[in-house]
Amino acid sequence: MRALRAVAAVLLGSVLLSGCGSGGGGSDATPSASPSSGGGNTASASAQASPGPGSSATAEPPGQQPAGTPSASSAPVPPAPSSALERLVTVTRSGGLAGRTSTLLVKGDGSWTRLDGQARPAGTGKLPEDRVEKLRAALRQADFAHLPRVPRGGATIFDGFTYAFVHGGYEVAAEQGSLTPGLQGVLDELPPFEAG
Repeated sequence: MRALRAVAAVLLGSVLLSGCGSGGGGSDATPSASPSSGGGNTASASAQASPGPGSSATAEPPGQQPAGTPSASSAPVPPAPSSALERLVTVTRSGGLAGRTSTLLVKGDGSWTRLDGQARPAGTGKLPEDRVEKLRAALRQADFAHLPRVPRGGATIFDGFTYAFVHGGYEVAAEQGSLTPGLQGVLDELPPFEAG
């Protein structure tokens, strides 16, 4: 049952990650595809379609390209440059004695948003630069690429929390008693899950 709740928390975190923009009326962040999404980068695709400096302002009709020009499907698409507005990490915490759910969305510049259980904004702030660096170091130390999706083997903590982490295209869900030292290090550098 706890594993099911952990998987549900990961799915909730994924939904929140895909449904929440950078705030405000529009998105300032460049959309990028995660390794697990399989989607393309629409910003890169549109940038390739627009003429660059020194090129002709007239576009070729669809399906026709000048000789010697590689097709868009065969040309590799470089990854989008890292941006301070990109999502650095998303962590959803659920359970506990009160059974509450809250999510923290932290961007690369250290700005963060806290969401309640209904994905409504419940607080914002910005981490100091040194804390952002500590969070980045903790994320590297956690080594998401090599973690199991659901770490197991820790002590059972009744009425404990379940955490769902999303970072760098990887999703990991863990119960409080099964947190790896690396995941605990990430939690230690996050802002609080509840206002207080």
